[in-house]
Amino acid sequence: VQLQASGGGLVQAGDSLRLSCAASGRTVRNYNMAWFRQAPGKERGFVAVIRWSGSTYYSDSVKGRFTISRDNAKNTVYLQMNSVEPEDTAVYYCAAGTSVVVGITQSYNYWGQGTLVTVSS
Repeated sequence: VQLQASGGGLVQAGDSLRLSCAASGRTVRNYNMAWFRQAPGKERGFVAVIRWSGSTYYSDSVKGRFTISRDNAKNTVYLQMNSVEPEDTAVYYCAAGTSVVVGITQSYNYWGQGTLVTVSS
C-alpha cells in the first residue's frame, strides 16, 4: 500500500483545511486509517483514526474540531480541520494498519510522506 497525503498549507487561526490521503496498490477498505502529526522538536503524535467499520476516535486536542472520514470508492481518507490553532502546526502523516492499537505508531503498517500544515496567529 502506498499512501499520498496532500492538502497542507499556510492558514490563519480559525480557518478550515481538509487533508486527503490517497491510497494505491490495493484497496484499503479493510484497513484502519489514521492521521498522526509531528511538530518541530516533538515526537509524532496521534490525531484521529477511522476503523474499517467506520468507527472513529480522536485525540483530546482535536476532538470537536477535526473530523476523519473515508471514501472507500476513492480509496481515500480525509481529515477536515476546523477552527485550527497555531498549536496544530505540524507535518501531518496518514497511516494504515490491519490490526492497530490506536495511538501506537508501531502498530501501523504503512505511512505516507506527510503534508505540512502551518497555522499563523
